[in-house]
Amino acid sequence: MAGAVLTAGCGAPAREAGATARAAASGAAATPHSSVTGTPEPDARAWARPPVPPIPVASPGVLTVAPGAGRLPQTTAQPSTSSAAFHDAMADLWLAVTTGRPADALPAFFPLAAYQQLKAIYDPAGDWHGRLWADFVLDVAVAHSLLGDDGLGGAHLVQVVVPTGYATWISPGVCANSIGYWHVPGARVVYRQHGQLRSFGIASLISWRGDWYVVHFGAVVRDPVAGFVDQPAIGPGVPGPPGGC
Repeated sequence: MAGAVLTAGCGAPAREAGATARAAASGAAATPHSSVTGTPEPDARAWARPPVPPIPVASPGVLTVAPGAGRLPQTTAQPSTSSAAFHDAMADLWLAVTTGRPADALPAFFPLAAYQQLKAIYDPAGDWHGRLWADFVLDVAVAHSLLGDDGLGGAHLVQVVVPTGYATWISPGVCANSIGYWHVPGARVVYRQHGQLRSFGIASLISWRGDWYVVHFGAVVRDPVAGFVDQPAIGPGVPGPPGGC
């Protein structure tokens, strides 16, 4: 399986429903991941979607990934996982998880202005706020709870593994999109907590102008509407599988 590794420093499902072991917010413990049979996974708790999604405002001092890029035209450049922009994006995502503040990851999240260009649907801005960002807020809360109270001091990012061999160019007209983009499912955020290697997934990354952005964090589709952690595991887990858009 091809993959790219970062060392610490969209409409359609990315995976078949039965192929993903997600820790759903149901009040029950997560089921064991198939790749670590017999090893229990961390728990994730339920979080109800707020009636009105918060308007995101980036926190002061957050690293900036391609500022203003969402207002510019798309390109066909394939994103790199070794660029400074990608390192900054994953650092911002990890900061959001450890602090429990979703806005810390705003520079790493697919830009609203780009989504308005990308989607051939009614009111893409409303969909971005009411679904994409609202779901991300829920997912960050559950991922933060996964780390527990010592997330800031006791958990450290080790690497982010992106299965670049699964990256595909999604052509215009697919998944209600009017512009093409690169898509990759199932990246893995690998971290160490109290000496133990643990990980969880990023359900979907898509590109804008040659940079990867998080578009679905815990899950692409969800029923019920709740926060999810994508395939939490003891150890590095398994990236992928391929598919989705």
